[in-house]
Amino acid sequence: MIKSFGQKAYEDIAYFNFDEQTDLKQFFEVTKDPQRLLQNLSLVHGHAIQPNSTLIVFDEIQECKAALNALKYFNEKAPEYDIICAGSLLGITLGNQASFPVGKVEFLEAFPLTFMEFLQKADANLYEFVNTVTPTNPIPDLFFNSLKEKFKMYFISGGMPEAAKILLEEFDIERTQQVLNDIRQAYELDFSKHTELKDIPKIGYTWDSIPSQLSRENKKFLYQVVKTGARAREYEDALLWLIQAGFVYKVSKNNKPNLPLSAYDDLSAFKIYMLDVGLLRRKSELDPMAFKEGNRLFTEFKGAFSENYILQALLPQLDVMPRYWTSNGKAEVDFLIQYKNEIIPIEVKSDENIRSKSLAYYSQSYEPKIKVRFSLRNLEFNNGLLNIPLFLADKTVEFLKYIFENKL
Repeated sequence: MIKSFGQKAYEDIAYFNFDEQTDLKQFFEVTKDPQRLLQNLSLVHGHAIQPNSTLIVFDEIQECKAALNALKYFNEKAPEYDIICAGSLLGITLGNQASFPVGKVEFLEAFPLTFMEFLQKADANLYEFVNTVTPTNPIPDLFFNSLKEKFKMYFISGGMPEAAKILLEEFDIERTQQVLNDIRQAYELDFSKHTELKDIPKIGYTWDSIPSQLSRENKKFLYQVVKTGARAREYEDALLWLIQAGFVYKVSKNNKPNLPLSAYDDLSAFKIYMLDVGLLRRKSELDPMAFKEGNRLFTEFKGAFSENYILQALLPQLDVMPRYWTSNGKAEVDFLIQYKNEIIPIEVKSDENIRSKSLAYYSQSYEPKIKVRFSLRNLEFNNGLLNIPLFLADKTVEFLKYIFENKL
């Protein structure tokens, strides 16, 4: 993405990879002077790096902490040079960084490919149609069924770009499976590369427990599921590592649906979801041929795939991590989201069966202006309840904005 952007917006791209070109690290270890660094980098690049017209790219920057620190001096002494850095596990790397240029760097988080982005490539006409949809108009059956089939395809590859590309361009499910497996293994190799030896088994056990955690009726994270006899104090650091690395998301329980949501977290209860539904399917070893079996891809693991997908779809749209809500075993709302000054309850249904007492119980208790339900039923807004088909989750905030602005 960075290279594509550079080609469109700049005359030249000076690309440096600290993992492939390990000798580059020495430049940053002997000096912090931007001009000296630019001279050395220009020699490696093959010609002079020009201000304004050249995009400097530092890839795998987590491999060179001195380069991270040098960003401060580029910002202060050479602001005319544009620099983009990319790297994996930056949440871990930055947390261990002794000196980081606070306030000198802008962050951009890259999420997995959304279904709408997937659809744009899979069926451009259908994508254009979806962009005209409003929450008050149901989708014609012909389009609805086509969207559901494309959505099943998305559940095979998930949002990993290479896997999605192979599935869409070659429809090679076996290769898609292999790519997802390679990504999963690469993540697991990162456990040993970026953490202390004593912590590797604990991180591995925690990571491997996620499908089992999500397959339970009550998806509250339990350390005993990680390993028999495991206690929080032994494994909480391993879980924190996975969260900071961006491999998993933590959704806390909310004790009282008031603003701000974070003020009413129950710190002892939470759920853990994976960053991508395709990786979750691959790690759970669910055969992709399940997409031929009705709605099985969505309903497996007691709807965990659908829940994981909805969270994955919501996160790029929101500023605040969703929470979930329970009431002493009487009811459980899958997610609460904070939209402007409203707390909106969300229920996720994996099929067309939408019967549930939880959302009704929550509504009686707190009288929310808007309620959202995701299901495989058609788009509908009635009496404050917005039913969104699972495959339109990427448009949730857009639909909410439409409802509030039109005072529906």
